[in-house]
Amino acid sequence: MNRTAQASGRIPAQPGPREARIAESARQERGVGVQDVSDVVTESQEPGAVIPGAGPSSRPGERATVRLRETGPEEPPRYAPEWLELREPADADARAHDLLDPLRIRLANLPGKAGLVIHDLGCGTGSMGRWLAPRLDGAQHWILHDRDPYLLHFAAVASPRSAADGSRVTVETRRGDVARLTPDALLGASLVTASALLDVLTREEIETLAAACTGAGCPALLTLSVAGRVELTPSHPMDAEIAEAFNAHQRRDGLLGPDSVTVACEAFSERGATVRLHPSAWRLGPAESQLTAQWLRGWVGAAVEQRPDLAARAERYLQDRLAACEAGDLNVVVHHSDLLALSRPTGSAA
Repeated sequence: MNRTAQASGRIPAQPGPREARIAESARQERGVGVQDVSDVVTESQEPGAVIPGAGPSSRPGERATVRLRETGPEEPPRYAPEWLELREPADADARAHDLLDPLRIRLANLPGKAGLVIHDLGCGTGSMGRWLAPRLDGAQHWILHDRDPYLLHFAAVASPRSAADGSRVTVETRRGDVARLTPDALLGASLVTASALLDVLTREEIETLAAACTGAGCPALLTLSVAGRVELTPSHPMDAEIAEAFNAHQRRDGLLGPDSVTVACEAFSERGATVRLHPSAWRLGPAESQLTAQWLRGWVGAAVEQRPDLAARAERYLQDRLAACEAGDLNVVVHHSDLLALSRPTGSAA
């Protein structure tokens, strides 16, 4: 997950009440999910621009997490809904289905029959809920957390309405700071989820997250954390150099980037949780060329921001790769990891 947004990409205007009503009405009539984003977003991307969230920011040190200021002026979104919509199918294909059975067993053995309460951290437009809710049985109440009220709007509008067995799914949205998450905040929670979040956290923030989940006896399903490995076919002499610079960029300002999964495993294990890992790679071919092109621009852009001396060679590299992508001659595997942490149940887990 690229952690900052490029200022040259255009952010759509925040929808007002009329646009929200249109999107909600369309969703109810058509029964569609994330496609509702296009009902509200009317501004187009400039040709060749990096969609915000897919590439680096022009403001050094800026990072996109669920952290927010409790007071102060509103900040522009770090992630455009277009980027989250573009990557959603690849995310859905990549997530580790093998982690679902142990999760279902744990959830089925929870005390009480009031249904599941699921906290989704850094929810974006709600893709995790659209993927997971229809794969779990029973009534579910999703609490969607993000720093960006604009994305929370989309998440609420496009949320699923029924579980795997037809039970009702409800949602609420909250703005919050993962760095201040506590066991009390997860009182009654059945599950914590997140996608592409761990790699934009610091060690302290991951330890805070692990302490909150284990303190509440709450399992955590944390998916699509970058692993620091990319495979491009056909290969190019600059592949490894770009990847190394990108990984260094991900580790800026104390963020963990590709080290995040290792740190999270240690943090949860040290607090008594059973941790399972499973690979969850994006596998991008000609059918995903639009996503591949945006990912390439962001990947190379972050590498150049980290190492400006690469700029001239990286520009030629990027143009060669984009040409191969457009011709259908490029395949990319972007490695991620999914983590399931099964904390010891406590009396507060519902």
